[in-house]
Order: sequence, then C-alpha cells, then structure tokens
Amino acid sequence: MRSFRQNDLPRNLLLLGVALFMFCPGIALASARVDLNGDWQFRTDPQKQGETQGWMKQLPDGTETVRVPHTWNIGRYDDLEGTAWYFRSFEVPEELRAKRVEIHFGATFYKSRVWLNGVEIGGHEGGHAEYFFDITPHLKPVNFLAVEINNQPTTQTIPGWAMKLLSTRNLWYDWWHYGGIVRDVWLRVTGEALIRRQQIRTQVAGTTANLSDTVFLENHATKPVSLKLVLKAWAPEGGAAAATAEQSLTLPPGSQSKVLALQIDSAKLWDFDHPNVYRGEITLLDARGDPLDSLTDNFGARTVEIRDRHLLLNGEPVRLTGMARHEESPWEGLAETRGTMKYDWDDMKNLQMTLTRPVHYPQHPYILDYADRNGILLIPEIPIWQFSGEQMSDPKVIALAQQMMREMIEQDFNHPSIFAWSVCNESATDTTGGRFYFKTMYDFVKALDPGRYVTYADDRIAFVENPGDNSASLADFIMWNEYFGAWHGPTSMLPGVFDRIKRNYPNKMVIISEFGTPGVFASDSKGADKLRVRIFRDQMEQVGKQDWIAGTIMWCYQDYKSHRNLWPGLTAGIVDHGVVDENRQRRPSYQVWQNLNSPAHIQMGWNFDPEQRPVGFSATLSRRGADEIPSYSLRGYRVSWELRDRDNTKLIGGEKDLPEIGAPQTLEASWPASTSKSLKLTLRLFRPTGFAAAEQVLDWWEPRSGGDYIEDMKREGKSVPG
Repeated sequence: MRSFRQNDLPRNLLLLGVALFMFCPGIALASARVDLNGDWQFRTDPQKQGETQGWMKQLPDGTETVRVPHTWNIGRYDDLEGTAWYFRSFEVPEELRAKRVEIHFGATFYKSRVWLNGVEIGGHEGGHAEYFFDITPHLKPVNFLAVEINNQPTTQTIPGWAMKLLSTRNLWYDWWHYGGIVRDVWLRVTGEALIRRQQIRTQVAGTTANLSDTVFLENHATKPVSLKLVLKAWAPEGGAAAATAEQSLTLPPGSQSKVLALQIDSAKLWDFDHPNVYRGEITLLDARGDPLDSLTDNFGARTVEIRDRHLLLNGEPVRLTGMARHEESPWEGLAETRGTMKYDWDDMKNLQMTLTRPVHYPQHPYILDYADRNGILLIPEIPIWQFSGEQMSDPKVIALAQQMMREMIEQDFNHPSIFAWSVCNESATDTTGGRFYFKTMYDFVKALDPGRYVTYADDRIAFVENPGDNSASLADFIMWNEYFGAWHGPTSMLPGVFDRIKRNYPNKMVIISEFGTPGVFASDSKGADKLRVRIFRDQMEQVGKQDWIAGTIMWCYQDYKSHRNLWPGLTAGIVDHGVVDENRQRRPSYQVWQNLNSPAHIQMGWNFDPEQRPVGFSATLSRRGADEIPSYSLRGYRVSWELRDRDNTKLIGGEKDLPEIGAPQTLEASWPASTSKSLKLTLRLFRPTGFAAAEQVLDWWEPRSGGDYIEDMKREGKSVPG
C-alpha cells in the first residue's frame, strides 16, 4: 500500500479538470455532462481485504489499467465471482467546485459501494440501471474515486439462485455473471435548480396528439426561486418545433413536479415501418431568461390496444415476430460498445424483427433509442428468473424487485417502443407466494405507469390444471415460454396445448415469449440447428392458425455464455441456442428464420423467348394474411430488381414504389436476350426504413450436356442436379 499522490495514476486520468473547464465555459448558466469513461485502475479482491486495508483512500499495489465500461469476466478473470475494485483520479477547478456536481453510473453489476476522497458516498444493488450520488460536499482540487463491486448471487439477489430448480442442485441463472462497471460513467454539473426527469404521455385522437409532460424539478437552494419552463415538441423530420408550451413558476426548496400540456396537429403516428420519433425538449430558465438546465427525450404518437384477444397498433390488428438477445459478446461481455449493439440489432431487423421481450433485464439506453427509431415494440423485464414461491413472497425480494421496476420505468418511460412491462420469468407464479408477488407487482407498476400493460413470462400455462391457481389469469396478457420439441415434450403435443390454453384463458391474448431449442437436444451443433429449423417451420405454421396468439419471440439471436444448458461434461461455456453463434457466424437456421418472418409473399418466374432464353420476368407480391404470422399492413414499401451475368456484371435493373401491398399484385419487366450462358435475377422488397423485407433469387443456365456443364455449375457454386 502507498499514499495517494497525483503521479500514482496515469497522466491521462488527471486531465479531467482541464477537459471539464474547456467543456463548460458557460457553466454558470447551464448544466453539463462530463465523460468519465476511459482508463481506470482495476484490482480483484479475492480475500475481501480492500476496505480493511484502506483501498478507498489509497491506490493499492498490483492494479492494472482497464477501459471503462468494463467487465472483469473476460480472459484472466473469466469465471471470477466475488469482489473487485476500480479507481481513478480527476481534477476539478475551483470555478466548478462552487457548482452542484453529481456522479452517475449507467450500470454496475451487481452490488456497488462508492468512495470519493475516502468518504463513502453511497452504494447500489442491481446490475442494469442508472444511479447517481451528489458529490458536491466532497470535492477537492484533485479527487480520488474508488468503486467496490461484488457480483455474487444469493437467494435474495436479482438475478439470484434459481430456487425453483432446487431439486436439480444447479442453483444458477442461465446467463453469465459479468461483474464490473458495465456502462458509462459521467459527472453532471448543474446549478441549484435542475430538471431530474420528465414523463411524457400522449393521447391520440384522429390526427391530433395531445401531450401531457410531467416535469420533475429540484431546488437545492435554501430559498424559493422564480423560474420558467419551456416545452418544445420537435417533429421527426427536424426543423421548426411542432408545438410549444411555457409555464412560469416559483420553485420552493426540495422536489416538485409540474405538468405542461400541448397539442400536435397533423401528428405523424409511430409504428414499426414508420417509426416517427418526436423529441420532447424541456428547458428550465431563470428569472432573466437564461438557461439553467435542459432535458430531451424521445416520444411517439401511437396507440397500442388489446381488444378481443388481438393486438392493435394505431387501430390496426397486427401479429408480430422477433427474437431475444443477451447483451453480451466474447470480446466485450456485458460492457458492450455501441458498435456491437448496432451490428446485432441491424442484423435482427434484417431478420424481420418487429417485436421483442427483449431479454431478462433492463436494456442499455442505446438499444431503447434504436428500437424507437427503427420500429420495434418492446416488453422490458427485470431479472427474476426461476424464483420459488418462498423467494417471491420474501419482503426483501419484493422490495428489491420494486426498486428495479421503479428504476426501469422512470428511466425508460418515454420510449414509444415500450408497450408493456414484465415483472418476472419462469418463476413459481402458480403458487401462493408467486400469485402474491405478481399481484403486488402488478399494482405497483400500474401506479407508476397506468397507460401500459403488465405481464410476465410463464413456462407453466400448458400444464396448470386450474387456471385460477396461476398468475396468468391476473395479467393483462399472457407471455408463454413454449418449448415443445425440447424441454416441454414433443411438438405433436401442441394442438392439444393450444386447445387447453384457449379453454383455460378464454379472454387472454397470448404472445409466445420464447421458443426454439438449445443444442443439448441433439448430438452436435449441426444436428441442433436442423432440429431448430424443423421447430421453426412446423410451429410458425401452427401458431399462424391461432389468431389469439399476437406474437412469437424466438430464443434467441446468438449463442451466449452460461453455466447451464451446455454440452454434456461442461460446467461453463457457450449455450448453443442461436441462429448465429457467439462470434455472429450465421447458421442455416438464420436464412430459414429470415424467410419465415418476411411480411410478404413473393412468387417469381422467368419469361422466355422462342429460343428459351430469359427476356423478362413476372413477380407476384402480396402481404401475409390474418391466418399467418407475422401479419400487418404494408405501406410505403419499395421493390427493386437486378439482372447479373455469370461474371456478376449488372445487365439491367429497376425499382418501383408500392404505396400499399395487400392482395396479390404483379410486377413485370423485360429486356433483350442476353448472350450470357448464366443469369441471376434478384428481387428485393424494402421497408420504408430501408431494411430488406423479402428477397427472391432466380438462376438460369444455358442448357448443356456432358462434363463441361457439370463443371461450370460446380465452379459457380451452384448445386448439381442429382
């Protein structure tokens, strides 16, 4: 151990004061955010000696430099369960020490304690939510920050030991325990009056959107201050504000909320093909009209209803599909960069995703913004997984679950992509304790957000004899984890199960929140993917015939790290469950899932001249019907086609806008006969958002005989007729 001095840490950790000063020249008039990501010092603490040895005051020996956001569970400390510490130094100039300064953590997994200059300023439990502390009283010219984090599960942590699975003696959860500072860290510098958050509610009436914005304000001064709030709703395409509202007020010391209302005429509705995202900007001004603070959030004008066991978006029945995805990769773990998130979510949009759960825990802010702007309906969830009835009736578990739900709802409230909240997954909701938990959480969530639906993911509804024993009868709609063809029995049981659920829950809409199969139900990965393909094809067809099933969510996009559901003999490794592996390499099931989830049918054929050479094509396009899944209106799509020769040279192409795709419509094109011995015609259907919705390919080869013909086909990678 050694005393802390400025030169104990790398020089780039000491430049924050300069960066802060340069970044905030007008800090006296406005708030600012200052990034604390980048180089930190890190050390594991297997003996839990850090506090007794004073690590919160002095940098210990043996630290290593890491980049925050960071998880320690990659490489050397892959399976480390326990305690580790993060340290960094930053300077704050005297000008800013007169302001109010908070430190914010986007997420730390799982339980944290935070010290500044040797003083413990607070802690947090939960691995997926933002939290902050006021550090104003503790600031010095040079500051030493220490963060202790523990990632050990217990019966009272969330996620925690899956006591519903006690008989299996595998008391874990089915994903990895990524300890660390896994999301951004920053300072927020403000005056004494500030905006904490806003809650934007929108009611759509015809072409008008009526907006009500509850603004949560704080005054940390000792006397009231005269202020003004200005609310602007910025239109999706930018430019001038779509509507503006103002309110003058006197804000006493403490916290207070104010409600501003405005009306947007000719509002552009939000849906998954036309994700019109408005921005609600609230600005706090002082008595002179100078800005003190501001906050901008996404919102959308849209209605989501459940009526007669059907899901309606903006008044239209929709049947949607998608997939879940764990926030992890072999190169970043849970501490994902935006590049990884964008790559995966772009890929899932190309897999036709319009709906997702999306996994068992609150999502990174980037993902919520992505779903808003790219048209994906979400059902976020807190990570209660395989909890027993005893756990679910434990007051400590309920209190922690309510804390997590409150954090998630308050942080994510304004996103138009969110239409429901989920309070648990695959837990003992058919017990007295489980029903108590769900009813308690249902009432709690409705008090926070009465405008959205509340549900949970249930893996037992296919087997419960008395539906009144199960919490599904209390939910706004049912999420069903359906693993026939794997955990729950053969696929042949599904018709009888459909009948039972219809009979037991005659008024409930259902979304299949998980289906698919893990690799352990086959002898190897290739066999598992073949089984996955059979389940996709068979069950998507069967589900399409059940109009009370409004959505299907496949589990899951990628393989992921776990201590469960592994190949025999493994106690840690990668779960084979995805249409791509952990390195995002596509399996054959990827293309099958993509085709099954296209919202349109395309049939295409060549037109030949008298010499049997292609001189054109005809294609028929139509939307999927209500007895299929997915199924929804297709407006503003575009179709394009191109013809290429054997050298992949483009010969001709074209495109056409399709205002609406409903009943079958025909697209035709023609061209002069080509001398090429092989041709490839590709037709693509694009969504208004630019993602491909369907693709069809036709290949033609000049008829030949003998070995040359076969060799040409092999050389071009074509399948040879048997």
